[in-house]
Order: sequence, then C-alpha cells, then structure tokens
Amino acid sequence: MAVANSSAALPTPAHPMANPGYGKRVAPDQAPRTANDFAHLPRREASIAAFIDQLPEGAAMDAKTLAKVLPDYGQQACRSALRYLREAGHLLVRPVVEATEAGKRWVTRTFFSRTARPTSWWERLLRGDVPSADRPEPEPAPQPHPAPQPEPRRSRAYRALASLGRVDPRLTLSAAECAELEPLAARWLALDTTPEQMTAALTAGLPHPINRPAGLMRERLERKMPPVPARFTCPPSPDRPGEALPPDEVARHADRLRTAAGIARRDGRGCDG
Repeated sequence: MAVANSSAALPTPAHPMANPGYGKRVAPDQAPRTANDFAHLPRREASIAAFIDQLPEGAAMDAKTLAKVLPDYGQQACRSALRYLREAGHLLVRPVVEATEAGKRWVTRTFFSRTARPTSWWERLLRGDVPSADRPEPEPAPQPHPAPQPEPRRSRAYRALASLGRVDPRLTLSAAECAELEPLAARWLALDTTPEQMTAALTAGLPHPINRPAGLMRERLERKMPPVPARFTCPPSPDRPGEALPPDEVARHADRLRTAAGIARRDGRGCDG
C-alpha cells in the first residue's frame, strides 16, 4: 500500500502534445490493463507500446517525439517499433480526407489499442461501427525546425535508469523521469553498487499493475538504498571518529581516502598513519 501511495503522489512529467486533432487516439472497447498486455511482442516493441499506452489522448507519438523522450531508443528504432505495432494490430495510422472551411485536405488519424485487433476490427472502426474519437482539425502548416543538437553524454546512473524498460516494459521511463531520478541512482553507484546490482534490486518482486513507474522507482531507490561501505566510515578528521558519511558525501570522501592511501604507501606508513 505504501508503494501505491508513493507512486500516485508523483505526477508524470508532461509529454509533448500533438497539434489539435492529431496525436494519440485511444481505441474503444479495450480490456483492462494487466502485466502481460504486451508479453507477445519483442522486448523493444513491448517497452515502447507500454509507454504509449500510458500517454493521454492527443499526445504526440510519432517516431521523432518518442526518440526525444525515450533515452534508450533512436528515431529509427522507434520508427521500426511503430511499424511492428501496426502489423501486430495495436496501432492504426490512416490518412483521411477531412472537410474544413478552407476546403478538403488530408489529415492523419493515429489509433492505439492496448488490445491487439484484427484488420476487420480496424475497418469497422473507420466505418463508425464501433465508438470512435471526434473528428480532427486540419494540421497547421509545418514550421521549420532548428538543426538537431548532439545528445549530451549521459552518466552511468542515467543509462541504468533508461535501460529498466528492457528488463520489464512496464518500467520504461521518459528522459525527464530519468533525469529526475538520476541523483538517487548516482548515490547507489557511489556506494560500491554496480548498475546490474541496482537494476536487480529495483526490479525484484514488482507489483501488479504498475500505474506510475517513475514513482515506484523513486520509492525503491530511497527505501532500498544500500549502506555506506565500512571503508567510507574512516574518520575524515579527529573530531568525528567513526562517524559515517551521508551518501552524497561518499564519492568525495572516497577520493580523499585514495589520495591519503597513496601518500601512506609512499611514506611507508600504515592506514592509521
């Protein structure tokens, strides 16, 4: 219960919305969420599908936008995954002619279904045989985009968080969520924990369902924080004998210990000097 409350209290960072009338359209008559909704898909496609499933109506879900918010995948990977989801019956992308005050023009409708659908079902949806979303407005003329900037080099902590979706698609985090949780993950790695050990601790015994993966990961990062290693409890000064350092000072103190150890070896002294 504590996990659920902690997760629900943390809002998901805002996802880019598409132009009015575009973006994600939630297909009707879907089954309730379960832990195995996308178990039949390859790992990459399952991870991206689980992320799209959490997005609200009207959210942008094109390959370019997904590559910006999913740090573990590039545009080509997202484009291939969306194509696979169409073939698997989870996605329908269909250009249609819409009547506007200025006349008729082509627009694109994008429907997503957590429940895989056959082609005949999608055809019924387009004919209006099952509930459908409102008619979209015409998309405004595209605006020129600035040249893409190179991606910044990410820390080990950030990369470990970004890869959680590979272990369980329900744990796919956005770029903003990875950046928000990065300081907590960095503390783990400063405490002699490997990324693999941290991933194992965060993904063990996951609840069903997972409604807010970022909130759940924050709760586990805080609650399961490993203890400070004994070698980091060496007193940094005579007035604090045996006092353990807080996690955010461990990395700095480790550097001081390594420097002191090098001087002791050079002078032929022991650890206690």
